Amino acid sequence: MAGDLDRITRRALGSVVTAPFVLAARRPNFLFLIADDHAGYVLGCDGNRLARTPNIDRLASEGTRFAAHYCNSPVCTPSRQSFLTGQLPHAAGVTLLGTRLAAGKPTLARQFQQAGYRTAVFGKMHFNQPAAPGLHGFDIALTEDAIDRAWRGEAAPEMPSDIATKPPWRPFRDPARTWLNGDKRPYPRDDRHMCGTYIGRRAIEYLEENRDRPFALWVSFQEPHSPFDFPIEDRAFFRPEQFTAPARGPEDAAQIPNVFRDLSDADRRGIAAAYYTSAAFLDRNVGRVLDALGRLKLADDTLVVYMADHGYCLGHHGRFEKHCGYDPALRVPLIVRYPGHVRRGVVRHLTEHVDVPATIVDMMGLDPLPVMHGQSLRPYLEGRPVPQPRGHVFSEYLENEEVYIRTPEWKYIFCSGKRARKDGYETDDPTPGRYQRLFDLRNDPGEFTNLAARHPDLVARFQEVALERFRATHPERESEPRGLGREEAIEFYLSPRDG
Repeated sequence: MAGDLDRITRRALGSVVTAPFVLAARRPNFLFLIADDHAGYVLGCDGNRLARTPNIDRLASEGTRFAAHYCNSPVCTPSRQSFLTGQLPHAAGVTLLGTRLAAGKPTLARQFQQAGYRTAVFGKMHFNQPAAPGLHGFDIALTEDAIDRAWRGEAAPEMPSDIATKPPWRPFRDPARTWLNGDKRPYPRDDRHMCGTYIGRRAIEYLEENRDRPFALWVSFQEPHSPFDFPIEDRAFFRPEQFTAPARGPEDAAQIPNVFRDLSDADRRGIAAAYYTSAAFLDRNVGRVLDALGRLKLADDTLVVYMADHGYCLGHHGRFEKHCGYDPALRVPLIVRYPGHVRRGVVRHLTEHVDVPATIVDMMGLDPLPVMHGQSLRPYLEGRPVPQPRGHVFSEYLENEEVYIRTPEWKYIFCSGKRARKDGYETDDPTPGRYQRLFDLRNDPGEFTNLAARHPDLVARFQEVALERFRATHPERESEPRGLGREEAIEFYLSPRDG
């Protein structure tokens, strides 16, 4: 056991292409497809036989899929601003859901602008401020408020129908079974008039208008985020009976958020069916954008990235959310395609979100971001040996003052237990005090049995790993009080400092 943390930094790449690809002399275009709450395990290409994701699966077959890719924060705003800036959430200055990204922060979009690209974003970005041209480096920025107004201005009214459709989304005000769509009801519109379809259509129009100019386009879909929207035509996709709620562990009862306690088995199956249906709708719109790229003869000259902001628990440990350190909430899809330049295959080494911006600037020939906490994945994409694969991934959820370290063999969770969380997922004991969890992923992949008390040596080493990441990246590392023990030092960094 003691050697596990040493060995994970010395793993060799198993099977690689020996001759690296060479990038074209002309810089390619760039297309970033982003999903909201799309868990890495809800993909056909990940081995999930229930998932209906043929377009994303096809993209994976044409490029490189990173099968062990993890987010740096299991919540929307910190995760998105982290991979836009290339900095871990605590360094980007965004660790809480409602925080705005500072106006002066360097971003990937600005790097593209400086290189002469036209930049645009359509869809959900969690900037927490009104859309405006030039926002964070996007020449065209149709983010949440603007895209919603534009869609509602063009969409047909809600369809009168004898089909039961979902009510307005009122999270935490309605019972969880309602705002999580436990009845698996469609949105009251057909496919043509859904917001996700509109986002895809605007992206396609942008591709058509800019086919002869270098572009960097972000297309950010809202699916499959709750309430798991899908059009009326998709209402027969999936039956709740096809799903079984994941088993709970012996230590789960006390940590299940109160908001989920009243869910029945039928509710849990219905929620899962709604989520999978929403993911199928997402996949169709991803396919439409990719098909347009091909129709416009842009596919061979465009670097495409597909990714989600974080994962999602569908009953795992009694949860229907992210906001925690279990693998279903942290592992996300990452697929990269650039025909003729990126190899086809699957990477099973650990990677994390901050690696993505480092890879993009490298592959696209852009100036590096001033601060980059990730490492370029270009050797994987070109089939070359990787000198030092990641030995661990790091993630944080400062709303609950938690940090997570994952290796191929172990998962470590540290929580101060001192902050009463304000995200709606409180338990009966909102401030339980400091706790730690250690899971043996080889023998306990469901993360059910806490072994922290049995392996104090490993706990100590994981604490050092967490501190090393904080001390190397945190803007207030020089202010860490002297003489703190490891646990007190970790808690110093877990306190949210969003400005």
